Amino acid sequence: MSAEPPRLSVAPAAFLQRYAAWSLDMALLLAVAILACGTRIRDGAARIDTAFDGIVRSMAQAMADLLLHGATPLDLARGWLDDPRQRAAIAALSDAVAATVFPPLLLAALLALAWFAAFEASAWQATPGKRALGLRVVDTGGRRIGIARAAGRHLAGALSWITLNLGHLLALVPPRRQALHDRVAGTHVTRNANIGERLPAWAIAWLVLQVVATVAVTAWLLLAAQASMQRAFEALL
Repeated sequence: MSAEPPRLSVAPAAFLQRYAAWSLDMALLLAVAILACGTRIRDGAARIDTAFDGIVRSMAQAMADLLLHGATPLDLARGWLDDPRQRAAIAALSDAVAATVFPPLLLAALLALAWFAAFEASAWQATPGKRALGLRVVDTGGRRIGIARAAGRHLAGALSWITLNLGHLLALVPPRRQALHDRVAGTHVTRNANIGERLPAWAIAWLVLQVVATVAVTAWLLLAAQASMQRAFEALL
């Protein structure tokens, strides 16, 4: 009788390993959703730009009108909030943002449900992002999970988000390191013990890239707002 092959020892996945894997998967799914909604996003971006300029022009006009009457900073704030032109401009911006952002986000969410459930219930027991980092999703007995539990685990992830990410941070708590949605679904995210918790160089670079991209986008938005404000005041002079 042949001997049973040795089973790989496993350990709970580290928090950064889990995040890096999730962000890899979501980056791909968001890219697909953005490409699929490309025309809507381009049109929406133009609407957002127009609506934002409308807010800035309305703000600049209200400030100029009030300053001519010797208004205080409190008067400026009250006048800006009470100005029907400003409320209309804010409503237009809100509508433009919703029409631009919600469709790709909804599509990405639907793709994510199918993606995570199918891959985590497959023989891989992992999405491509998790597999790249040597992670697997198992039940409390270390066994492969079914499609229903995998889908339930993904949907339970909403609980981790609506708790202001406290549900995700539970994955930092030893010894089980289960996020809230893992506890709800009765699952664990494991890694091969011989991998260790240290991220490979490429995964560290991926996380650094996300930080750099976040800083760059924030700086771009601030500069764009400053440029719009400058254009509005120049138009009034």
